[in-house]
Amino acid sequence: MRRSDVIGLAAEQIRVNPLRSAFTLLGIIVSVAFLVAVVAIIQGMNAFVRENIADAMIGNNTFQVRRSPVTVGRVSDDDWLRIQRRPMITEADAATVRAIFPDAQAVSMQSGWPTPRADAIWRGRTVGDLLVFGITPEFQLVQGYTIIKGRALSVVDVSQRMPVVVIGQEVAEKLFEDVDPIGQEIRLAGAPYTVIGVNASKGRVLGQSFDAYTLIPISRFEMRYGRRLTTTISVKMPDAVQLPAAMQRAEEAMRVAHELRPGEENDFSIETADALVKFWTDLTRVLFAVIPAVVAIGIVVGGIVIMNIMLMAVSERTREIGIRKAVGATARDIEQQFLAETIALAMLGGVIGVLAGWAFAGLVAALSPLPARITWWSVALALALGAGIGVLFGVYPARRAARLDPIAAMREE
Repeated sequence: MRRSDVIGLAAEQIRVNPLRSAFTLLGIIVSVAFLVAVVAIIQGMNAFVRENIADAMIGNNTFQVRRSPVTVGRVSDDDWLRIQRRPMITEADAATVRAIFPDAQAVSMQSGWPTPRADAIWRGRTVGDLLVFGITPEFQLVQGYTIIKGRALSVVDVSQRMPVVVIGQEVAEKLFEDVDPIGQEIRLAGAPYTVIGVNASKGRVLGQSFDAYTLIPISRFEMRYGRRLTTTISVKMPDAVQLPAAMQRAEEAMRVAHELRPGEENDFSIETADALVKFWTDLTRVLFAVIPAVVAIGIVVGGIVIMNIMLMAVSERTREIGIRKAVGATARDIEQQFLAETIALAMLGGVIGVLAGWAFAGLVAALSPLPARITWWSVALALALGAGIGVLFGVYPARRAARLDPIAAMREE
């Protein structure tokens, strides 16, 4: 029997039994759709963190010198205690780093980790839960902030501990509406500050605003919150390709400044945006570990359903099999026919599942902040699973059909 005839017969059997085919494919469709949709959402989140959140928080050509790593949530209790014994990052450390990077675009200090939050109040209006950063003037350049009103913080503001503040655009819009915020006095955590500047909007990511913050001189910050919070040194290089060499230079300088002996571990951390991305992808690996088990259960159930339906089809078509054998069809022809029908059913379920998963992922992306990004490897895996299930669970019904005795089969009613 020609291969085209085998495929044609398989397609015809699916066409003439649409309801039975639909229920047969349900398990595979749901499993494949789940695989494609969840992988699309996770991959979209990974890309989104890499392209937006990480760059917005650190920058793709910036590294940071910190007391504790971004990935501190993954360390053991002993490591956590060891990190807590590390010395604070100081202004002297910043001076050390600044001295070895005359070619850097900016070297800044940012205090406050974990970052404190406070309410901003102006004439009875309140904007709550704002991030409060104590910074040096270079921080604006490191983070890529653009002043749209007023001016940025200056060296004089830091040296004289001036009670001034630069606010995010969201804070300006909610607190002042149509009033010019420059020169207005607000109360931040109960203390008065004069607004000297407003930064341009950076937008929202996954519902989280990047404009709900206040920037005050780091010296003023330390007056209010003390120096117990971790200070971070940020170094922005002209190009991302310079980061590995620059980070090594910074590590050597910090080890010398902290008088660490050879072989002694660092009492500081040096990280880029990749550390944040890696932390996120490590978290999503847990989901990727669960997905195969859930999909495997659905696929196996779907395969068993297909096998049972095909066994029932063999029983229903026993007389047809006997006639085919009587007119010259070989056992191999019969086996190929039923195996092709099983594979066609499973592949059809895989294709429908891919389309359903694709549509669901797109719907999630359209109706929620969660991004989705279809990956071709997940589509290929879904289709391969469909074909594999068709072969695995179709062999037994096909061989059973091929082994029927033609004379006994033709006597079946």
